[in-house]
Amino acid sequence: MNDKHLSSQFDSDLNEVCSRLMEMGGLVEAQLQRAVGALEKYSLDIIREVIKVEEKVDALEVEIDHELTAVIARRQPAARDLRLLLAISKITTNLERTGDEAHKIAKRVRSIMERGETRNIPISDLRVASDLAVNLIQRALDAFVRLDVVAAIDVFKEDDLIDREFKGFTRKLITYMMEDPRTISSSLDLLSIAKAVERIGDHAKNIAEFIIYVVKGTDVRHSSLAHIESIVE
Repeated sequence: MNDKHLSSQFDSDLNEVCSRLMEMGGLVEAQLQRAVGALEKYSLDIIREVIKVEEKVDALEVEIDHELTAVIARRQPAARDLRLLLAISKITTNLERTGDEAHKIAKRVRSIMERGETRNIPISDLRVASDLAVNLIQRALDAFVRLDVVAAIDVFKEDDLIDREFKGFTRKLITYMMEDPRTISSSLDLLSIAKAVERIGDHAKNIAEFIIYVVKGTDVRHSSLAHIESIVE
C-alpha cells in the first residue's frame, strides 16, 4: 500500500481504512487462535474470550463500511483506487465471517464439554487443519498489505491442503462413529468444527482473489488455479 496519490488526503483516508482493516484482522486471528486453543484445552474461559471478541469484530465491520462509504463519496476514486476500496469491503466481510466460524468452533467445543465427552476424542488431525487455517488467514492478510500476487497464489494452493485434511478427517469420524455409536454426538460436533475450519480456508482464498483483482484488474472468483496463475504470470 505504498502507492502515492496526488491527493495527500486520499492517502490519509486510505491509510486509516487499511489500519482499521488490519486491526480487524488482528482480532480475528486472535479469535481463531483462541478457538483452536479451546479445542485442545477444553477451557470455558477461552470459549468466553472467543465469544466476547465476536462483538468487537462485528462493530469493526460496521465502522469500516461507514468509512469506505465516506471515502468513496468524498474522493470519487476510479480504476485501481476504486478496486482497492471495493476489495477492502469484501475482505472485511470475509473477516467477519471468519470470526463467525471461530465463534461456531467455540460453541461446539462447549457442547462437547457440557456432555462430559472430552476424552478419547480424535482431535489431532483436526488440530493440523486448524493450524493451517489460522496460518492461511495470516498469510492472506500479509499478502494483501503488500499486494503480493505471488503470495496470493500460494494461499490458493495451501487451501487445497485444508480441503484434503477435511475430507480425511470426515472419513475417520465416520469410522469412529461406526465402531462406537456412543461417540456420535461428539463426532457430529467435531464434524461441524472441521467444516468451520474448511470454511476459514475458503475465506483466506477469497482474500487472495481480491488481491489479484486489485493488482491485475481481473475478477478471478470461481476460476481454476491454472487460469489464475496465467493471469498473474
